[in-house]
Amino acid sequence: MKKIEYTAIVHEYDSIEELTGDDKYLVQKAKEASEAAYAPYSRFHVGAALMLENGICVIGNNQENVAYPSGLCAERVAVFAASAQYPGIAFKAIAITAKSDDFIVNNPVSPCGSCRQVLAEYERLFCKPIRIILGCETGKILIIDKVDDLLPFSFKADSLKK
Repeated sequence: MKKIEYTAIVHEYDSIEELTGDDKYLVQKAKEASEAAYAPYSRFHVGAALMLENGICVIGNNQENVAYPSGLCAERVAVFAASAQYPGIAFKAIAITAKSDDFIVNNPVSPCGSCRQVLAEYERLFCKPIRIILGCETGKILIIDKVDDLLPFSFKADSLKK
């Protein structure tokens, strides 16, 4: 047996005030997007802001449905909207934040497995890393340099070939 260890570098900031430029802008846009989330069941509002290589920011927010599997996460709403509206334009970074109607979200929120897989697909498509900025209502911000650090064993197209 061989043991293989994977590591990821995560940059931690004490607050949004420590961020500069696009990072701060994306977190603010993600927070704004969370305000418009449709979350009547979980009461947990997630916002995402995706920065494209051309400087355009595309937002998304979670969209719930009484038939739970029919909803969609904020990250995928932003990614799919960007891909539909700006095909072929690479993604630079995505910021994700959340707020709740029932409590203060003090810890950065991270994408679910499905969203990680979708982000990994676009990272491979454009052959460029996508920075992930994880925020919350108050407190620290985490930045991960690339999707592979969040999902090192993602499903790849190579697996579909003989």
